[in-house]
Amino acid sequence: MGTLTSFSFNAVNLRFTSSSIFRQRVGVQVLGSRKLNTKLCYLIPKEVSREKFLKFRCFCGTNNSNNDADYTQNDGEIKEDSSNTASSTESTVTTASPPEDKAVQEKRTSNELPPSLSSRPPNIAPLGSVYNDFQIDSFKLMELLGPEKVDPADVKLIKDKLFGYSTFWVTKEEPFGDLGEGILFLGNLRGKREDVFAKLQTQLAEIVGDKYNLFMVEEPDSEAPDPRGGPRVSFGLLRKEVSEPGPTTLWQYVIAILLFLLTIGSSVELGIASQINRLPPEVVKYFTDPNAVDPPDMELLYPFVESALPLAYGVLGVLLFHELGHFLAAFPKKVKLSIPFFIPNITLGSFGAITQFKSILPDRSTQVDISLAGPFAGAALSFSMFAVGLLLSSNPDAAGDLVQVPSMLFQGSLLLGLISRATLGYAAMHAATVSIHPLVIAGWCGLTTTAFNMLPVGCLDGGRAVQGAYGKGALVGFGLTTYTLLGLGVIGGPLSLPWGLYVLICQRTPEKPCLNDVTEVGTWRKTAVTVTVFLVVLTLLPVWDELAEELGIGLVSTF
Repeated sequence: MGTLTSFSFNAVNLRFTSSSIFRQRVGVQVLGSRKLNTKLCYLIPKEVSREKFLKFRCFCGTNNSNNDADYTQNDGEIKEDSSNTASSTESTVTTASPPEDKAVQEKRTSNELPPSLSSRPPNIAPLGSVYNDFQIDSFKLMELLGPEKVDPADVKLIKDKLFGYSTFWVTKEEPFGDLGEGILFLGNLRGKREDVFAKLQTQLAEIVGDKYNLFMVEEPDSEAPDPRGGPRVSFGLLRKEVSEPGPTTLWQYVIAILLFLLTIGSSVELGIASQINRLPPEVVKYFTDPNAVDPPDMELLYPFVESALPLAYGVLGVLLFHELGHFLAAFPKKVKLSIPFFIPNITLGSFGAITQFKSILPDRSTQVDISLAGPFAGAALSFSMFAVGLLLSSNPDAAGDLVQVPSMLFQGSLLLGLISRATLGYAAMHAATVSIHPLVIAGWCGLTTTAFNMLPVGCLDGGRAVQGAYGKGALVGFGLTTYTLLGLGVIGGPLSLPWGLYVLICQRTPEKPCLNDVTEVGTWRKTAVTVTVFLVVLTLLPVWDELAEELGIGLVSTF
């Protein structure tokens, strides 16, 4: 073997992948013999410092736990490990020395090695069988588990062929997406934004096919508006499989069915509770007396189930009408929706449903239309039942169908309390109990549930509508105000706390941006959203005692 003057040897136990790219970058040469199967001897240039070399991590495919073994033999051959056939191995860097006296060899080795290194490799605890087969750096693991990023070759191709003087002149690129998995192109717009965006979408499909989604968003941290009017725009690029929601899984269907069955039960329970003046005393005591411990015989409730069904049908009908409104508005726009996940609640029958978008919304106008369609449909049916119920409550012919409810119920909503007071009159409302038709309860619960879902926060229907009409920045302000009002109990009454917790747990995240997240929605849509939010506040605002006494809503005090 010739003398190697440009290489140094360190007896350091190192593990790394013997890839061609690694050897080219670091300058590693591999020496082996005809018997070499899994063990490699690496020669490291002096230019590569030991500290830098130790930073390299590797993959290990060996099952040999003796990491400290000496792989040299007296005949100068490198020992072959027949128990391992992997191409990537954990090896010890040593020199293959010719046969000579063992004492002389040890003395020479100890004299040549740096003082900081011993003549034998350091004892490294053998890795477990799990890590022996596949070892990877934590940053690489995060990269593999995260969303797939945009191909740099595609970025260059898109930048060269998609953008230009006539559409959008790119001046800068930044990460785009929740985890920086996309590319945001910043620059100068060279035409009307809607026309440029439509042209870019068409050309993008011609260049790379159906591989990416292009978003038009407001330029982040823009110092000035666009000279043509409106905000400055940028274009974001994401892979379709990353930006588009995934399909509904089998387990999600199972959960949705179970929640719907529970919602049916809670609606029937609401119908039974509405007959509180007819229920057996022991049942009423159990549900109204906080000191009651022993539950009553539930068989006592069976005779009241049949009379509770009309109210349950009304509550479920409002829920189904609400979801039908969403689907009818989404169908012409070719927007896919998930199966609704109904949320049962014993006070209102249900808190509504969680319905997710299963495709990217094309623009903010579509977002407003779909978000308002459901509440409008549910509110229309609810108000119809509420109005008809009030008319039947004042009809003597329907006296046999009326139920007695506490008059304080009407103090839970300023808007609905005023409508009830105007319909039933002062004498009927200014009493301890009020005789009303079950349709009034069904309509009241439906309108209250719709109002809760139209609160401008998170990804509720109200939050989506406000985000589409006024932008994500406005939703932040509306959301903070809503959380404050719910936390203080200003709106929602006794349901403010449970509803606020429900939103924080399930619905707090705003909706993802539309493909065209810049174009305004128009005046009439903004007006519709504003009026709706105002009516929501009036519906959820309770009537305080002094005002209730003055308006004759409920019996606040007796003389």
